[in-house]
Amino acid sequence: MSATVREIDAAVFETEVLAHPGPIAVDFFSDECAPCEALAPKYEALAELYGRDVKFVKVFRQGNRALSESLSVKASPTVLFFRGGKEAGARLGGGIKRSELVAQLDSLLAPERVAAVHAAVRPTATECDVLILGAGPAGITAGIYAAQAKLRTIMVDVGLGGGNLAITHQVSNFPGFPKPQPGYMLAHMMLEHAKAAGVETRFAAEITRADLREHVVELDGVETLRAKRIILATGSSPRSIGVEGEREYKGRGVSYCATCDAKYYEGKHVVVIGGGNSAVEESLFIAKFASKITMVHQFDKLTANREAQERLFAEPKIEVLFQHEPRAFLAHGGKVVDAVLVEDLRAHESREIAVDGVFVFAGMQPNLDGVDEALELDAWGYVRTDEEMRTSVPGVYAAGDVVSKRFRQMTTAVNDGTIASMSLSKELAA
Repeated sequence: MSATVREIDAAVFETEVLAHPGPIAVDFFSDECAPCEALAPKYEALAELYGRDVKFVKVFRQGNRALSESLSVKASPTVLFFRGGKEAGARLGGGIKRSELVAQLDSLLAPERVAAVHAAVRPTATECDVLILGAGPAGITAGIYAAQAKLRTIMVDVGLGGGNLAITHQVSNFPGFPKPQPGYMLAHMMLEHAKAAGVETRFAAEITRADLREHVVELDGVETLRAKRIILATGSSPRSIGVEGEREYKGRGVSYCATCDAKYYEGKHVVVIGGGNSAVEESLFIAKFASKITMVHQFDKLTANREAQERLFAEPKIEVLFQHEPRAFLAHGGKVVDAVLVEDLRAHESREIAVDGVFVFAGMQPNLDGVDEALELDAWGYVRTDEEMRTSVPGVYAAGDVVSKRFRQMTTAVNDGTIASMSLSKELAA
């Protein structure tokens, strides 16, 4: 822990925090907490920068439960900000980004002090052999192979690692696990493997500049990473469908993650958009909570695999509207979605379905914001590679769901990461 960050407990919280006249940042952390580990170096670096103006302390949440509960701190990490003994600004939690911390710290200070602190920022530069952008199964596998080959390997992720695997309900087809495994547990084990192999990480990071041709990536506006080789393993994200109300009500009744949000629909009616494997599997998971699910699918047959379809049709809570499309997500109450306007493609008639929420599973799109200009892409925006996972940019490889290929599975992502890492390792050794 930095000399400018002190760990305190409940016994001294009142004197150290509430009685302190100036601004204070308080990090409630836990052990065995990946988001806490990702936050620690950022928190300590900002303590060095803002330490003249802001007091920085940490509280071990598991050892100070009564204090945490009295402050309604229910998760780790949670960073609170105080000024004059009263909480000020917004609370931060989960995968906390540096820019979020900076914004809250700046709000505690006078403008002239903010300018002085920002002027004191000293950018850093780090060199490595392999820089991996993305920490899903492909990136993690590549990292393990590269680190075991004695290459200095840094893995960067805008989240907390694990990729889509970390929010997958269950994985039932990964070799070596005959029983379905929770996705977050598999992600955790893979990340621990990479850590043990020697992979360095930069999680909850913001890529503020990327020059693939020069093999340079800037993080959070302060650290420049320069690598001999880069592996793009940034994965893919749920594709929006462009329906009226989709953007406005995202997070307010419109969701793309059953694992994240299904629990909020206990005993409620939801609409699921889609008919592929993801839509079917996620609908079966949502059925554990919701009382009714209406699937809206544009074709006359589902496109999911046969086994998944059989389980779906055996679930009495699920009804499928074939040859229908959504036309609008509506909020008659003005705050959250409470109806979906759908069109029957055969009769060309529209009607509203009263719902409590909507889940959209309409495929994925590659995560390439800010790094795609130099790359050769296919018609759908995925990265073209050769058989050794090389991209069109010398020294840059790609692996996993961001790659142009026929199948995107956890097993194919692991395969890509293996090939990319072994290929560049041999190249660097030549």
